[in-house]
Amino acid sequence: MNSESVDLIATDPPFNKNKDFHATPDSLAGGAKFQDRWSWERDVQQDWVDQITDDHPRLMEAIESARYAHTDGMGAFMCFMAVRLLEMRRILRPTGSIYLHCDPTASHYLKAVMDAIFGWKQFRNEITWQRSESHNTANRYGNVADIILFYSKTPKFIWNQQYQPYGERQLSRFRQTEAGGRRYKLDDLTAPRPDSGSGKFKWRGTMPGASRGWGYTLDQLEEWWAEGRIQTKRDGTPRMDGLKTYLDEAPGKPAVNIWTDIPRIANTASERTGYPTQKPLALCERMILASSNPGDMVLDPFCGCATTCVAAERQGRQWAGIDIWDNARAVVLDRMARERLVVEDEDRGDLFAEKLHFTGEVPVRTDDGETAAPFLRVAERRKRPPLEGWQKLSRAEIVQELIDAQSVTDGLVLCAGCGRELEAPFMELDHIVPRSDRGENDISNRILLCRPCNGRKSARLTMKGLLAENRKAGWMQDPKRAERARDLAHERYEDIRYNRRWPATQAGPDLFDRN
Repeated sequence: MNSESVDLIATDPPFNKNKDFHATPDSLAGGAKFQDRWSWERDVQQDWVDQITDDHPRLMEAIESARYAHTDGMGAFMCFMAVRLLEMRRILRPTGSIYLHCDPTASHYLKAVMDAIFGWKQFRNEITWQRSESHNTANRYGNVADIILFYSKTPKFIWNQQYQPYGERQLSRFRQTEAGGRRYKLDDLTAPRPDSGSGKFKWRGTMPGASRGWGYTLDQLEEWWAEGRIQTKRDGTPRMDGLKTYLDEAPGKPAVNIWTDIPRIANTASERTGYPTQKPLALCERMILASSNPGDMVLDPFCGCATTCVAAERQGRQWAGIDIWDNARAVVLDRMARERLVVEDEDRGDLFAEKLHFTGEVPVRTDDGETAAPFLRVAERRKRPPLEGWQKLSRAEIVQELIDAQSVTDGLVLCAGCGRELEAPFMELDHIVPRSDRGENDISNRILLCRPCNGRKSARLTMKGLLAENRKAGWMQDPKRAERARDLAHERYEDIRYNRRWPATQAGPDLFDRN
């Protein structure tokens, strides 16, 4: 998908529940199943790990913390989600938002991953959705809630205030009843004005106190008076707390981050499809109404039985859904027809209906090719020679080659930034020329640094800049030994490239010149 093409992402991915899910037999979603089990060896691609480690070290730390604190399976799930969340952020418009549905199994690890991708300042809410009233669980409190993580892409994002039904306490405030049966409460017409003359005038015989003034303009007060919305005292003058607010006109209380008013789908509900993790339409509609406007584009990259798609259509939004389930297209069409949102087509052909389109092909992007992170950005299209054997060394192979090259006495390794001698586990792989400055990702542009040097260099400094910063900070221990480490690394690169035999390369397809 093109960059900045989506206004809202609302999605319900796997939860890492370590179990298999199956749809109800003979239901609309019959045959749907998926495995929610994760393995580092089976599900994680080494390219993901290498690229995240090199260019998103904080994100990799979040993934590794889940792996160490929980299990390798949790780390694998975080890595799976991270590479997709990077893309989700890319396709969001600057005013866009994302709602990620999860549960306490992984919500705290996912929040750390999303903080690393979207930035902790873009975190908006952790929403608790109470999906049921009770759940019998031995030796602990019943788990009746899911978590929804709400982030925006930038500080300026679409927001439309939503409301929840009043609770008993709020309803008890509507204690007055008119002759026609309408319930209402009385609200204050004044506002604090201790140091201002604003609103300090006598209106229809009533004058606010010394530290207060009318909170509304004279025209507004007169309009409410004409409509009979002002309660009066016995002498016929307006009460300062006399604004009538009717229960049947009140939208409810502003929504908070605990949602108890949307129950899970009942077994007999018309919207139930039998899909094992189906969520209520009302839940998706609240997110869509809050964080998008009519005509905006809504995406669900784990759309399953298409609840987000149906909710978006009902609320007048454009939408797109992605899922690996073969029968997803049929469920979307059946649900849309059931909701009377499209005209059902008997043969259905290659399209759902007039307004619903399906494809199993990879979409062709038409933007400038911007990708999720600098290390993936396409700079220009050109015919690039195929990679030679030495350029295909994995990250682990590069690390081992440089450990061997930069090693000194007693198995210690020289840091190329400060000249310190450290054990190999304390050395970190970095780029000589940053990727953001078009530095390559092969051994010709790699070096081993100690952790402080790598942290100082980050992705913004060249090696020359790092050396200058180390001298300024007093961290440079031995510039000659640091230079020796760089020479040894370069010699190893030349030996690998020119003296070792590599399999012959074959011409490849058009490639992209990456930063």
